[in-house]
Amino acid sequence: MGETTVKEASPEFRTALVECIPHLRAFARSLTRNRDRADDLVHDAAVRALAASDQFTPGTNFKAWIFTILRNLYYNEGRKDHSRNVPFDEAMVTEHAIPATQESALEFCDFRRAFWQLGEDHREVLMLVGASGLSYEEAAKICNCAVGTIKSRVSRARHELTTLLSGDTLQISRSESPPVAETDAAETLKPEKHREAAG
Repeated sequence: MGETTVKEASPEFRTALVECIPHLRAFARSLTRNRDRADDLVHDAAVRALAASDQFTPGTNFKAWIFTILRNLYYNEGRKDHSRNVPFDEAMVTEHAIPATQESALEFCDFRRAFWQLGEDHREVLMLVGASGLSYEEAAKICNCAVGTIKSRVSRARHELTTLLSGDTLQISRSESPPVAETDAAETLKPEKHREAAG
């Protein structure tokens, strides 16, 4: 496979790319469940984005554009390669801000455990619409599906999270749950923090 040629991008483009890195890492980890693989995926997406910088239309949503690149890379390399989805303990470094009280810290840990019990499609839409702040329309474009499908997945994911957190059905131990996202992203993901669709 030939190397991707990195073109000279504008300062504005590079600034937008740097600002998106934390969100890209969070999204990549929700897909791969593996710290090292996610970092490789983010690196490859950044290189692809720089090489295709002339294809980005200024004034449009840069985050949605680069998320599409990362997602396509992930699925093109084969999401069914389970041998690369290694155990959670490789992603054990905590990257979010720990809440001040022990009780809130435990609640956050339980949320992470519930998040990792969700299916891949549900984790993906919560990261896109919740943590990354993309609209349903933008998420639908990234996932190449109907807006109604995204709304349905988000609704089911929120309901499943609520069910997991209100019952005694968390299968992943607290010591095995990897970080969900970067500093503030996981807080945004919590069911009670989601904004309901207008109408």
